[in-house]
Amino acid sequence: MVFAGILESAANTFLLLMAVRSFEAGAWAKAWVAAGGSVGLLLSPVAVSWVEHRRWPATLGAARILFLGGSACALAAAFPVLWMFVPAAVLAMATSSAVIPLMTQVYHDNYPAAQRGKLYARSFMLRIGAAILFSWAGGAFLDRYPNGFRGMLLLFGLAFLSAGALVRRVPSVPLRLSGGSHPLHAMRFVREDRLFRQTLIVWMFMGFANLMMLPMRVEYLGNPRYGLTLSAAEIAWLTGVIPNVARLIMNPVWGWLFDRMNFFALRTTLNFGFALGILAFFTSSSPWGLIFGAIIYGISNAGGDVAWGLWVTKFAPPGRVADYMSVHTFLTGVRGVAAPVIAFQLVQRFSLTILGGFSAALILVATLLLLPEIGRWKGRPGEVVTEEVTD
Repeated sequence: MVFAGILESAANTFLLLMAVRSFEAGAWAKAWVAAGGSVGLLLSPVAVSWVEHRRWPATLGAARILFLGGSACALAAAFPVLWMFVPAAVLAMATSSAVIPLMTQVYHDNYPAAQRGKLYARSFMLRIGAAILFSWAGGAFLDRYPNGFRGMLLLFGLAFLSAGALVRRVPSVPLRLSGGSHPLHAMRFVREDRLFRQTLIVWMFMGFANLMMLPMRVEYLGNPRYGLTLSAAEIAWLTGVIPNVARLIMNPVWGWLFDRMNFFALRTTLNFGFALGILAFFTSSSPWGLIFGAIIYGISNAGGDVAWGLWVTKFAPPGRVADYMSVHTFLTGVRGVAAPVIAFQLVQRFSLTILGGFSAALILVATLLLLPEIGRWKGRPGEVVTEEVTD
């Protein structure tokens, strides 16, 4: 989790900051760097299918994918030009997210159902703490050494290799073969499971809005066009340190709530928090307004960590957790690739205030779709809640 925190700061702040400051990248290049993690989510069903058919333990498959990410970072450091940096950054971040369904299966198998949210949140605190420390240290380093991005890329590569080596040691078993012959075979569960399908639709609206504005934070703070032009350290504080401190404090609270609260009521609460955080951040240019927006985003993101990472364990049959999660991550990848591309094109025509209002409206739509499901939720912590799905 410590190395995952370093890689999270790379995805959320430093790779995009390198694209803006070190390479003066255009809109399309920045959009692809911002979408790198989402490319991995898009490919996550392929990763799950690949590991399933080789009968590897989930952690062995995850480790080998992470080693590929480390190689990509080393390549970007060895050839510091834009045409090499962009694909290498995309590949590196893609590997970090492609392993998520495999790791969700590992959490399901190793954490008892009644305490899964609490234990997941507790381990996630290490990741958040590492992200805070590295956001602060990395920002200070780049302020002092503006051309030091190659050293940071090598450090990211080392984090990938170390994470892979540690993941390999976690107990896991080979994934259950699902009988599908193509990587998207798990999409059939969308058709067969109504509650799963409805939740995915809601998540599409909310997730698109959030992912559209996430890279805009670095763009807003770092691009001279918006008049703020903050230092690398200041940007790292507002996009990494401050929201992650709030996230660290609230993470165990959301983990406790995940185990006990009506899931759809939890998701609705988080939606309101994300909408408020977006509006506060992008409608203010004052330091206190930016700090308030960063704090609200961090609080909401703490709950989003747990809800996004574990919600399928409340829906999927035990042997289908990785399959259900691969559908979720695939659709997250679809919106995650599209959202930054659309955002960087829209921002050429509209202000970030208008874009933030549009995102908040999409989150409101998602919340309205979710409200009817609150009264229908009959789940209890640790139970599988799903309509029957046959093989």
